[in-house]
Amino acid sequence: MKAIKYFLIFTALFIQNVFSLQAQNTEGKEFWVTFGSIVGFPMNPSIANNFDFQIRVVGGSQQTQINIYFTALDTTVTSTIEPYEVYTYILSNTEKFAVYNETTGITNYSIRITATNLVSAYAFRRFIQYSEVTNLLPVTALGTEYYQISYKNSNHSDAYTVVATQNNTHLYHNGLLEAILQEGSVYYKTTGVDMTGAHITSNNPVALFAQHKGTLIPGGYVDIIFQQLAPVNTWGKTFFVPFAACEDERIRIVALKNNTNITQTGGTIKTDSPGAQNSLTGLNASDFVELEMQLNSNGCHITANYPIGVCSYMRSYGNCPLTSTAQTWIPALEQTVSKVKMAPFIPAVTVQPSPLAKHHAVVVTSTDKRDSTKVSIGGALPTNLNGGNWFPNSASGKSFYNMPLTNPASSYIFSNPNGVVVYGYGTHSGLPLEGYASYYYLAGSAMRDLDAYFTANDIHYQDLKDNQFCEDTVHFHAIIEGLHPSHPDRITWWIDGVEYLPAKTLNSWSKHFSAGTYEIRMDVIYDNNETASKTGTLILKSCNQSAAFFANNILHSELKDTTFCNRNVNFRAEIEGLHPTAPDSIMWYINDVFETSQATWNKTFENGTYEIKLVVHYDNDTYATLTGTLKVQALWIKIRNVRY
Repeated sequence: MKAIKYFLIFTALFIQNVFSLQAQNTEGKEFWVTFGSIVGFPMNPSIANNFDFQIRVVGGSQQTQINIYFTALDTTVTSTIEPYEVYTYILSNTEKFAVYNETTGITNYSIRITATNLVSAYAFRRFIQYSEVTNLLPVTALGTEYYQISYKNSNHSDAYTVVATQNNTHLYHNGLLEAILQEGSVYYKTTGVDMTGAHITSNNPVALFAQHKGTLIPGGYVDIIFQQLAPVNTWGKTFFVPFAACEDERIRIVALKNNTNITQTGGTIKTDSPGAQNSLTGLNASDFVELEMQLNSNGCHITANYPIGVCSYMRSYGNCPLTSTAQTWIPALEQTVSKVKMAPFIPAVTVQPSPLAKHHAVVVTSTDKRDSTKVSIGGALPTNLNGGNWFPNSASGKSFYNMPLTNPASSYIFSNPNGVVVYGYGTHSGLPLEGYASYYYLAGSAMRDLDAYFTANDIHYQDLKDNQFCEDTVHFHAIIEGLHPSHPDRITWWIDGVEYLPAKTLNSWSKHFSAGTYEIRMDVIYDNNETASKTGTLILKSCNQSAAFFANNILHSELKDTTFCNRNVNFRAEIEGLHPTAPDSIMWYINDVFETSQATWNKTFENGTYEIKLVVHYDNDTYATLTGTLKVQALWIKIRNVRY
């Protein structure tokens, strides 16, 4: 048993606007995972040391106990990690045998990861030059309906694994009963055909992983696929696909409903994969299409009239000689979060050769807000991204930044209050005899319900519990796919279990709320007469909030009209409703560089112009940013000596 720990001391992140502190995302307290076969190499004692299986857990804002439970062994590994620590657990040979699925059927080869506080979790598998990483979805984000998205272009078998989270789980493949599973049971299915578009359903939430044994896109170097797929309730209709290591990459898109029409900018439709459709219009449920995008397009913007599932693939061909095939899930544009925690995936030193030597993050955000994107490396204060460039995509209004992760023993927190999605990838260094291993994965995003949901003051219902409002009028809006057109109860709204009749059948409505906690529920009837219920917790409090700061008794808003002759400047903040305990309740910045957390302070400036920012954290967990332009021009008087 080996464990590698990397420590990160969390520092307060630069925040410019009010934003969601905790979305329904890839963080959670419980995860399930299992591993699939690699390129036809059976697990046996003679080569077990050459398999490298890892579990990665990234801590949240509190000290957290982590439990890694091996179902087949009935054993648990326990560790305590500090806030924002990155913990890597390397599986022993015994544990590898207890998680490695090779043939179609039911096993108990699963791992359950639990945490006492919110964490992010990932899994890594490698055999010599074959490697891949996947993010793990918390059980709160799992569903009962999926589509397989893989890529078969080799003699090796396609595969997927399903892990049951509850007893008596009935699993169906294209409508036919495939297996009955108990909690922790794994169903592994492998076949010689590409199963992309296979419809996988269950009566209880399950975790689904694409587990191709070895494929290539198209030509070049074979590698495995290992990617947890998201349930269809999280699929969206608008996507932006960035580039990773290659100058040309592939995209697969799977339709959820009949008569799906897709538009895209930045890609070229490809029909060289068996089963791929030759048109972007008139797709039926489970149909898939394939695009190739070129680097000069700065990514690919995709929209559809119905929800779609999207995956992107690094290639091992042509202009991408340092990689092999790798797949990542692409979340919809609605699935951004304010910060993502990650670290490079370093192979275990006992597995040689060690080809994964270059590690990167790909950060996606809105072009007009990209300058607010910051990174904290190894506990340092947040700074601008470095080592790469922004690539703007005009069609989507998004930009992506490809940043090298040059500190392999450090952790990285990427943040932007306007929202980011972050991917991670690794390639080999280009040295001889290394092989062509690579990995590509979704480092962090939201996993919100998008099939039927509502917002309150533009906050998704799953995020409401973490966003307190001030006592006031709240505006509600429903977004529903396939709503019944005429049923009198097609939309009903409930407040603390009592139907709010003025909002019946309304997509949008408003109501004034006094301070307190309210359960808001939206019941929906779809056009096929199926129903759904979505519930959020609305918290309002009485707020008396205001903030201002002064420089030498000049109000911040008036600084631009003042020039200081004295280089020594005294600052003070006056705040109503300040959060009493938050470590980032007061944050001062000079030219975007953190200065102090004191309410009053002073500093001697050189002559010049400075942007002063005060970020205030209020007691209802919202933020305000105040800015002022400080101009200093000290006058020097030279006195000439005169002899009389």
